[in-house]
Amino acid sequence: MHPRRPIVRLALAGLLIPASALAVRGQATSPPAAGPTSAAPASAQPPAPGPAPAAVPAVLRANANLVLVDVVVTDRDHPAHGLDRSRFHIFEDGREQPIASFDEHNPAAPAAAAKKPAAKPAALPPHTYTNVSPYPEATAVNVLLLDGLNTPMANQIDVRRKMIQFLGRIEPGTSLAIFTLSSRLRLVEGFTTDASELTKALQGPKAAPQPSVVLDPQTDQAVDSVIGDMANMSAGADPLSVGGTSALSALQQFQADIAAFQTDRRVRMTLEAMQQLARYLSGIPGRKNLIWFSGSFPIALDPDDSLDNPFEAMRSYSDDIRETAELLSAARVAVYPVDARGLMTLPSLDASYSPSTNLMGASVNGGRGGSRRAATANKPSAARDDLNAMKQMMDEQASMKQIAEQTGGQEYIYTNGLKEAVASVVENGSSYYSIGYVPSALELDGQFRKIQVRIDGHDYKLGYRHGYYADPPDKPSPHNPGQTSLIVAATLHGAPPSTQILFQARLLAASDPLLLGAKLPAGPAGELTPALKVPLHRLIVDLNVDPHGLIYDTTPDGAQHSQIEFLLVAYDADGQRINYLDSGFQMNMKAGQYARTMASGIPIRLPLDLPAGQFSLRIAVHDLTAGRAGSLEVPVTVAAN
Repeated sequence: MHPRRPIVRLALAGLLIPASALAVRGQATSPPAAGPTSAAPASAQPPAPGPAPAAVPAVLRANANLVLVDVVVTDRDHPAHGLDRSRFHIFEDGREQPIASFDEHNPAAPAAAAKKPAAKPAALPPHTYTNVSPYPEATAVNVLLLDGLNTPMANQIDVRRKMIQFLGRIEPGTSLAIFTLSSRLRLVEGFTTDASELTKALQGPKAAPQPSVVLDPQTDQAVDSVIGDMANMSAGADPLSVGGTSALSALQQFQADIAAFQTDRRVRMTLEAMQQLARYLSGIPGRKNLIWFSGSFPIALDPDDSLDNPFEAMRSYSDDIRETAELLSAARVAVYPVDARGLMTLPSLDASYSPSTNLMGASVNGGRGGSRRAATANKPSAARDDLNAMKQMMDEQASMKQIAEQTGGQEYIYTNGLKEAVASVVENGSSYYSIGYVPSALELDGQFRKIQVRIDGHDYKLGYRHGYYADPPDKPSPHNPGQTSLIVAATLHGAPPSTQILFQARLLAASDPLLLGAKLPAGPAGELTPALKVPLHRLIVDLNVDPHGLIYDTTPDGAQHSQIEFLLVAYDADGQRINYLDSGFQMNMKAGQYARTMASGIPIRLPLDLPAGQFSLRIAVHDLTAGRAGSLEVPVTVAAN
């Protein structure tokens, strides 16, 4: 990775500022190229002139640390309505807290929802885009995540079929968005209440089942068989022993290392996708129900006493899951994991079962059960394989339970009723109570604080976030996962937009009449410009950033200080990076400048050179102080003169 571009100090004067006039040239962070996706091309003509992007609405900020907790209350698996505020009690670290705000949210009746028109994006000037996500007005919105990374192919096909059946009977007015996860997270269909559009999206190529890039049960079984054959041939004495190291032991250690590496990749890629979803959904008000169809991943890899180095492949992902769950909870996202494998049977009961020849009983799909192997080595192969499969399944479902519990969702396991599970999530997750309180412990010390909710008079089942990190809002959180790769994630081709920082972007060709006479940046615009094939055409991107999404430090002289990074990354139709620009700024605003900026936004002009053709332009704004990002991807057509 290249070093970042030096930061340039900038005093805002309320004018449009050419970035190249201030940026110091040098190497910048290079976002990696990603796999190909398709993007609808823009008009073949250069963008028409239009008004400057308007500032997005201001966000009210208060100094009080109000903690908001969404509570789903069910009685015999059905929502409990009409509960009085006086019956609720909320505790932080065991101390009851006075309730400052209380609201009950119920979904609109189906008849009323059916009459309500679907939400439409706000009208924007020509060639102007925004990362403010359009969403239906509802008590809660629902997100369907089809996880192909952790799910066998056959189960993916079954999930898609049952979800199409579910959409055929979905309640009118139910808002839903669809994402898939394979090698990366993809947005298949944005929020809509149109069931026909959702069905069409599920039947399309973007939602098609794909083999996992890390699950390879055939290879696992083949290696398992080789280990078993070697063990049988050695019959207690290994003729291939070299230097005191058994070839069989070495192969077993190699298999354990590969399995641990694959699991590490699965966990990292899955949690990064969850973090991307949290940043995408953070700009949408209200509760979000994330329905995660997956085979999941183990919460830990235990020590394996059958290996020469039993602790080498040991892993624990509990802390990573908790920090990701906190990021989701902060965005009011409740995760509802659904085991896409349905009601599973023991391997020995499957008609296609054949006993493992590995005396150590390696488990399938790259999972490692640890010391259970030594304990089952002398058992019959069928019993050994069943025990290993049960242990692996319990480890994987434990991660589902943890992330569901910590975000206020619910796991659905040991069931073939996949569409019934989704219907239950939509019904229960749209009926909830919002409780707000100001903690009696005012110090923001970064510690994890436990939350507990109780209701008088009945034994209800409650779902809510079980804690939060008391991090200062004006400083970057050490518990915010993925900060080192935040800007890389924000600039990935095809990734969902991030809405932690909101902005508008207007795209104009430098030759557009609206820019006639304007002082435009001179010299090459983009780090890869010298390598591009001429003739080149200059694209001008005018940004207007909502300043309320940034964090400011107050300097001794009373000025407000912030550090921002702006990035443009252009990708071709194959997902290859064509050119990019990375500019960093420091803002120092006196009281008057700060007030004007809060009212009108932060205007920035960025240039980028491109050859003729069709591209996808990724635009990102990164608050270096807070570790937050906003991003957007738009189609661009550069016409040859």
